[in-house]
Amino acid sequence: MKKVLIAGFDVFGDNPLNPGLEAIKLLESQQLEGAEIRVCKVPVTRYESIDTVISAIEAHKPDVVLTVGLAAGRSAITPERVAINIDDFRIADNKGNQPIDVPIVSDGPDAYFSTLPIKAITQRVQERGFPCQVSNSAGTFVCNHLFYGVQHYLRNSHIKHGFIHIPLLPEQDVSGTQPTMSLENIVEGLKIAAQVAITCDGDMKIGAGKIC
Repeated sequence: MKKVLIAGFDVFGDNPLNPGLEAIKLLESQQLEGAEIRVCKVPVTRYESIDTVISAIEAHKPDVVLTVGLAAGRSAITPERVAINIDDFRIADNKGNQPIDVPIVSDGPDAYFSTLPIKAITQRVQERGFPCQVSNSAGTFVCNHLFYGVQHYLRNSHIKHGFIHIPLLPEQDVSGTQPTMSLENIVEGLKIAAQVAITCDGDMKIGAGKIC
């Protein structure tokens, strides 16, 4: 049976919750059609995050890896198109690291593209009634750092990998000023993404770009 590894970040900054962490608690050992899910909790730290996911990949030997992080302010599940080779942290990570304009891999390429079928994922999640759209920027914090680092590790591998950002949970926005999504919907959206990634060999040729 095939395996999907879903890696979600621990809590960070002023957030007492991280929807990625809460989601993987519910996704652990769930079954897909022709595959099973394994999960990994990722520290929100520059140096340990990549090594943690690499260790989980080596332990579980998955066919697909989904790395998942929080994007406060977004209203949809957003599969990322590209990771860039730069750390430029607006805030410090959980160990106080705050690099500015530092390459993630000193001799690495400028960017890596996701090897997930991000447009097929987006369409299927939308068809199931959940907000979803392709994103063209994973930021420059630990999410992009992890996305780039894991993609660099898997650059010569058959294992599909990509990063998916998810919104805040409703209980994280007590002021009611930011978009949120229920944990139930986040979990279901990630399951759909994992299923599409397992069963879809190529991506769809549909528009998902933006003018600016």
